[in-house]
Amino acid sequence: MASFASSMFPMPLTVRTSTDSLQLALRLDRLSLSTTAQSVLHYRRPNSLSFSRGDSLKVRAEMNEAETVNDVQSVDAFANVKHVLLPVTDRNPYLSEGTRQAAATTTSLAKKYGADITVVVIDDKPKESIPEHDAQISSIRWHLSEGGFKEFGLMERLGEGKLPTAIIGEVADELNLDLVILSMESVHSKHVDANLLAEFIPCPVLLLPL
Repeated sequence: MASFASSMFPMPLTVRTSTDSLQLALRLDRLSLSTTAQSVLHYRRPNSLSFSRGDSLKVRAEMNEAETVNDVQSVDAFANVKHVLLPVTDRNPYLSEGTRQAAATTTSLAKKYGADITVVVIDDKPKESIPEHDAQISSIRWHLSEGGFKEFGLMERLGEGKLPTAIIGEVADELNLDLVILSMESVHSKHVDANLLAEFIPCPVLLLPL
């Protein structure tokens, strides 16, 4: 599978509720997409610290204009998201805190922007070796239903002997996905290798802190 560059959204420290998750995602998207605005500000910054009041007003106006451009970019980034992937890599039958957080963020964002959701359950063991697998699937359905999604795509990639990061990349590529939402918990637990995200995943990845 071809390698693509992946956009990584920096995240703040905590996310408590689905509403907070969406607000944080929007704020973070604004930060991550501010390159153009920052370039404008850097280019237009006066070379001297001494300038007239007129110059000050002009610089302030240019800064406001750059912020407006940045705001438009932020809205456009999520507005174009029409298909979101939620990978589940933990074995907790009731879902781990990080997975529940990712599910809440996924449903909030998808609901706001009219996007579809696909969940992929990944485990290196085959289904018959996971006694609580059915309970986990029921938990996934319950959490997405709570977020307003009774219908969503569900894939199971079990016992394939592949890296979860590679599987996520394959699914994202096959389904032409627009965004992958993961909790940093999956990285801390060694289920996902953060260093390989850009190599395997062909779309932006939203990493949520614990």
